[in-house]
Amino acid sequence: MDIQNASKKDNNKIYFLLIVVLALFATNGILFFRNKKAQEQVLKLSDEKTLMQTEIDKIEAALDKSNNDYALLSEDMQQQQEQARVKIAELREALRKGELTKQELGSAQKEVEELKQLVNQYFAQIEELKKQNADLTNQRDSLKTTVGSVTERAQSLEKQNQELDKKVRAAAALKAIALKAIALKVKSSGKESSVSKSSTAKKLSIVFKLVENEFAEKGMHNVYIRVVDPENNTINGTNGNITLANGEEVNTSYNTAIEYANDSRLYTISWTNPNPFKKGIYSVLLYADGFLMGSTKVELK
Repeated sequence: MDIQNASKKDNNKIYFLLIVVLALFATNGILFFRNKKAQEQVLKLSDEKTLMQTEIDKIEAALDKSNNDYALLSEDMQQQQEQARVKIAELREALRKGELTKQELGSAQKEVEELKQLVNQYFAQIEELKKQNADLTNQRDSLKTTVGSVTERAQSLEKQNQELDKKVRAAAALKAIALKAIALKVKSSGKESSVSKSSTAKKLSIVFKLVENEFAEKGMHNVYIRVVDPENNTINGTNGNITLANGEEVNTSYNTAIEYANDSRLYTISWTNPNPFKKGIYSVLLYADGFLMGSTKVELK
């Protein structure tokens, strides 16, 4: 009876030890699976952080690339870029310190997605601005071409108008015919008579008619006389210069005014030489309205 009781007690001890051992195995198993799950969560969290870091790098690289087009951006778009860079810096710092919980990591991932959308919109706006800028450039170039063409046409018309104006002025200019210069001496009585000797000549009488011209303006016209001596000097050249229609400047000896009425009247202009006449051939040239009216010569012996 005692042997049976002792054996029974020993069996109870064995069962108890078995139960303890099984409990330990169960506990270790639970702890193992918990640790394994925690490790998997840590690895997953680490992978998610790495993936987020990669996404942030891509976003920042895209923003850096956009700096080439920074001048195109509006003030609002520039502020958006600066805000995005601030958020990127905050996320980088939090990832570096490892301060993000799983919940915070989820929120950060959401912010990264929002940043990606912002950057995509940002680049879409840049592309639109580029397109608008290209359109404006094309319009400007087209306008330049048009303006250049119009300017060239205007210059051509201006040149044609100038040429036409010259032709009109030339057509309207007075032209002398039957032009001759007669040397005169003046007697003490005041009576004048023609001479051929330089020693007795005191003045020239310039006689002419004008060609009938419907284009010429009726009324008073200034007439400039140039008398050139045998040594090819303009006599009394201090009278002043005139500029002809072709731009040439001419020194004159005398000027007066005559009335043009588009008829065949005879005109006479007298010119007194302030110096003694010399032997030789004198040239007499008449100018009006910027053109040469006519010329003649007179020889004094």
